[in-house]
Amino acid sequence: MTQVFVVNSGSSSIKYQLIDVESAESMLSGSVERIGEPGHPANHTEGLNQVLAGLGDTSAIAAVGHRVVHGGSLFADATVITPVVEKAIDELSALAPLHNPANLLGIRAARVALPGVPHVAVFDTAFHQTMPADAYTYAIDRALAEKHGVRRYGFHGTSHKYVSERAALFVNRPLESLKTIVLHLGNGASITAIDGGRSIDTSMGLTPLQGLVMGTRSGDLDPAVLTHLHRVAGLSVDELDDLLNRRSGLLGLTGSGDMRDVQQAAADGDEAALAALAVWRHRIRHYLGAYIAQLGGVDVVVFTAGVGENNALLRRRALAGLEFLGIRIDDDRNELSSRAERRISPDGAAVEVLVIPTNEELEIARQTLAVTSA
Repeated sequence: MTQVFVVNSGSSSIKYQLIDVESAESMLSGSVERIGEPGHPANHTEGLNQVLAGLGDTSAIAAVGHRVVHGGSLFADATVITPVVEKAIDELSALAPLHNPANLLGIRAARVALPGVPHVAVFDTAFHQTMPADAYTYAIDRALAEKHGVRRYGFHGTSHKYVSERAALFVNRPLESLKTIVLHLGNGASITAIDGGRSIDTSMGLTPLQGLVMGTRSGDLDPAVLTHLHRVAGLSVDELDDLLNRRSGLLGLTGSGDMRDVQQAAADGDEAALAALAVWRHRIRHYLGAYIAQLGGVDVVVFTAGVGENNALLRRRALAGLEFLGIRIDDDRNELSSRAERRISPDGAAVEVLVIPTNEELEIARQTLAVTSA
């Protein structure tokens, strides 16, 4: 059996896919929304039972794979869920209070609904556990950091892993020989330096807030901004958290967190939108330059996720002027609208520039089946 049921649970929703790993085919996908509201499933267990009832025969399901956002330093690989693992995920909620508790709701509901198959946690942070200490260490009091798990963990790991491996297949070179930079550009955004298939640095940190400018998240800023706003504006810890995670990024700069709205406003000459796109681009290039230095060069640059896969103009602007590094874009290839994996650099370019659609659900399914088949 090669069918894996993939669950991505939010606090009031469940996204799911039934995937045949052997064929890489999504046999069924959907979501259950507004859990707990009148007229909708009362809880996650009821919601999953409705989905499974629609499936009918579930005997071909070999395992259930669960997306879990934060695995801390405990989990470097996909892991079969036991009561001990479940407890660890719960304890890691302090590092991901908006995500891990919601992920747990889905895990517990699915283990009730499908008790006869193994359940596997696939962690967003796991791929980045190969980062060396000099990349993940914050320069604060060591004892305090160790006590409270304060370090850089990185996120979007399943996407970065999947895309970097697909890129190696596309260019027909061994993954172990490649220096790759993956730009996962969506409402949430991150960039990762991958050396021989191993993450050596990534833009997100203790939480998914650090790094690039995102839809509603600020990305990098001087940490003294927080103490300054607390002192001069009287903002509480919760208000600061809300500001940086939900009212910053493109939304904070322009009034919209949707890149399409920002681009349209910029095209109409809106100065705030033009400035926001410049800040967005500057941050990407800041990390690109840093990661080329960390890798000692680059063989492949890959765009993925919603903006990365679909926005030709922003891809071109992100890399404009980097020809001296061997990074070039072929305008005709870049402008081609396609859902396929494709090269957007010219033939013979020193650095391959690719667009690879991400498929985190398939990656979760593959890791789940690999763990349960071992």
